[in-house]
Amino acid sequence: MKKFFRFIFKLLLGLFLFSIFMVIIYKWVPVPFTPLMAIRYFEEPSEDIHHDWVPMEEISNNLKIAVIASEDQNFPNHNGFDYKAIQKAMEENKKGKRVRGASTISQQTAKNVFLWPQRSWFRKGLEVYFTFLIELFWSKERILEVYLNSIEMGKGVYGAEAAARVWFGKSALNLTAYEAAALAAILPNPRQYRAKPASNYIQNRQAWIVRQMRNLGPIQLN
Repeated sequence: MKKFFRFIFKLLLGLFLFSIFMVIIYKWVPVPFTPLMAIRYFEEPSEDIHHDWVPMEEISNNLKIAVIASEDQNFPNHNGFDYKAIQKAMEENKKGKRVRGASTISQQTAKNVFLWPQRSWFRKGLEVYFTFLIELFWSKERILEVYLNSIEMGKGVYGAEAAARVWFGKSALNLTAYEAAALAAILPNPRQYRAKPASNYIQNRQAWIVRQMRNLGPIQLN
């Protein structure tokens, strides 16, 4: 029995140290693939994967502001968790409603890079753990850079550069405010929604995001 518990302890310690090692490595090294990409590959083997990592300076500021305006307007200021959004989501859930926005960009980045998409309390606990780690070891700019290079933006489309090429035939650096807003608008369900041609629903979200972008103005990240 002691050997068993010793084995479990060593296993957990090894996983703990490995998780920290991977977070530190990804502080500087581009993320080559994500668990979601692997899952999609096995679900849809015939689906081509488009993923081109580009540094932060090669991504339009319009897209950076668009995803913050759409997904997490408090991103520059929180520590990985938006407690007001979480409280609002809990209140809405008690009323039988569902509200988006409780999951921050930091949480989404942790999930995209280190975990799997299916929901469970165990996965949510790991998401909290990895969110804490990336907020501890990475800058906000690095978190956003990894997010923009890893997020799913269409069937087989991952990251800003691939999305810009697939949807608009241009580089991520040259996205206009409305094109960036269109990409941000499809993030709730990128396998169902299209950035171009956009449905009426996506056009309405796009217009709302552009207004939010103007309200936010320039964003400073540490």
